[in-house]
Amino acid sequence: MIRDKIRSEIREWAESIIIALILALIIRAFFVQAFKIPSGSMIPTFEIGDRIFVNKLVYGARIPFTNVRLPALKAPQRGDVIIFVSPETPTKDFVKRLIAFEGETVEIKDGNIYINGRALNGSIPIQSKYYYNQGNYGKEGEPTTVPKGSYYALGDNSANSRDSRYWGFIPKKNLIGRAVFVYWPLQRMRIIK
Repeated sequence: MIRDKIRSEIREWAESIIIALILALIIRAFFVQAFKIPSGSMIPTFEIGDRIFVNKLVYGARIPFTNVRLPALKAPQRGDVIIFVSPETPTKDFVKRLIAFEGETVEIKDGNIYINGRALNGSIPIQSKYYYNQGNYGKEGEPTTVPKGSYYALGDNSANSRDSRYWGFIPKKNLIGRAVFVYWPLQRMRIIK
């Protein structure tokens, strides 16, 4: 009798733990994932060591172990802080700001970003930053056209960011999600814009 009660409790605990693990894996795979900022490429938006939540569902989460994606809730917007698989090192995930879409021409001139010959302005939080001409895809006087099925992204800390200016373009299939919330450290907790 006591032995049966102990077995019953162990089974209940095991079932609860298995259900919790399955739910955590589903949430991580399709909805939200936590990331740690490893470098200063996005200062002042993120500091080294900030921990963020990324909404994977918004752009259409990829079904694990396949190349199939769920339908997107929203298309990426210029200025979104995106997380993506590095085009150079597929084992790493990067965080940068989305600047241009397929078919658009990007040029960095006098520290400003021009899309199709027009300077970026408005609510995109890159206006007060100076962008340096670096790498093969960000040379002064050499506009770069974003190829079909790709994005162009830059770090907010232009002097210390290895981004599309160096390695080129982000294939759409590499997109993981949009950064939505800084949850650690507590004094920097906020919604990301």
